Amino acid sequence: MDPERKTPHRVNITDLLLPLDDTSGIPLYRQVYEGLRDAIIEGRLPAGARIPSTRRLAEYLAVSRTTVLVAFEQLAAEGFLVGAVGSGSRVSDQLPPAPPLPEADPRAATIPVTVEISRRGRSLLELPRPSRQLSPGSKAFRTGQPPVDGFPLEVWRRLASRRHRTLTSADLYHGSAQGLRKLREAIVTVAVARGIRCEPEQVLVLASAQEAMELVCRMLLDPGDEAWLEDPAWSGARAALVAAGAHIVPVPVDGAGLGVEVGILTAPQARLAYVTPSHQYPMGVTMSRDRRTMLLEWAQEHGAWILEDDYDSEFRYADRPLPALQSLDRTGRVVYVGTFNKTLFPALRLAYLLLPEKLIDAFREARGIGGQHPPAVDQGILSEFIAEGHYARHLKHARALGRQRRDTLLSTAARRLKGVEVTHTDTGLHTVGWLPEETDDRSVSLAALRHGVEAAPLSAHYMAACPRPGLVLGYGALTTRQITDGVERLSAALDEVISPARAGRRR
Repeated sequence: MDPERKTPHRVNITDLLLPLDDTSGIPLYRQVYEGLRDAIIEGRLPAGARIPSTRRLAEYLAVSRTTVLVAFEQLAAEGFLVGAVGSGSRVSDQLPPAPPLPEADPRAATIPVTVEISRRGRSLLELPRPSRQLSPGSKAFRTGQPPVDGFPLEVWRRLASRRHRTLTSADLYHGSAQGLRKLREAIVTVAVARGIRCEPEQVLVLASAQEAMELVCRMLLDPGDEAWLEDPAWSGARAALVAAGAHIVPVPVDGAGLGVEVGILTAPQARLAYVTPSHQYPMGVTMSRDRRTMLLEWAQEHGAWILEDDYDSEFRYADRPLPALQSLDRTGRVVYVGTFNKTLFPALRLAYLLLPEKLIDAFREARGIGGQHPPAVDQGILSEFIAEGHYARHLKHARALGRQRRDTLLSTAARRLKGVEVTHTDTGLHTVGWLPEETDDRSVSLAALRHGVEAAPLSAHYMAACPRPGLVLGYGALTTRQITDGVERLSAALDEVISPARAGRRR
């Protein structure tokens, strides 16, 4: 044996007796993370030391494995741990610099050590985070981003300049809590493309789809009310339901969309159902006409609400965009969420609700109490962008870019991602890459992160067990070069995880 080569120090699991307190108000994953981080910084866990697996550590600490996984993922992201999170982690040889010590604060004696937060607040903090942003801008394969590089910036600059030149002192006061009238009128014209007929009074302007959903859940749900949630689902929708104190009923999604029959059998008296019928997130399927009819009939019969999240259906490549579920609603049970942050650019921060007439007054009053309105100047610019036809022209161009980028991803993945089946999609700006059976998609996602790629694990979107491992791959904001480079990096990450796993199974 080479005398210069050191055997990695193995940590005895009894050395990791972390003092956890589930009554402290600090999430357990944070306590595990801070305990391990402090042990590394203080040298109690030396560089190169092998850490017990997340499964063993979770059993020893009497917490869920997810709690330990989240802590390990954070430590790996910050450079404290390296290797395959879950079973092959070790302390990094090159630790990040220690944070500077804070200056003494004379008020420190009066500042509580822990912050008391609600049970709902702790539940929010412990929700899984399916993706992690590495940096601002576009990144393979981050989801939820449109073809920003194709946006007509010069047109927007000209409209913005004109808007600012014509500002008066009256424009500097609060506007309508419901949103600028001209923008609400413009949104009515946009909704026609989705088969929706509505009036400006039904439109409520907000900053994001997330804000819209949180308002809907606060207004329509009491703590403990049952609410159907697609399984898998967008994490933001789950967070909105948790924040409202709802009792979430996961309803499985198949090739025809939300399993309405399962939802009726499981929780027929649910108060609300969250759906993405035009392009389910993250699976990408479209809800069938029969399921839509059944869902609307259930809502009418039981007095339930349907929250329709129509986040990116404008990007349909095979034929015209499908009519929204709201366009089939004849009894006023559907609350529709639309957003310009997914069709124009994320920094815009403008979205909207289309409300049944019976909800208008209550939501308008609640909006006035809770948040007023997004910046009125930006609302004015967007209203002119739509009214002058720039929005429709941009969507046509953006669809062409989306189709081209989807094709590039499909063809490049077919050549370079052996053993991975990337789903062909005719709608939206993301797809799913199915991994070989028995692959840990979270490990692949973390390996991809180390290779500079963001590929969210499909399992993180499920409340029930994930039936098959996969990665959610966004492509809308990526150039051809970013896609091909991202596929190469993802291929290297897959080799790093899958090849050792196969070798282990052969042994």
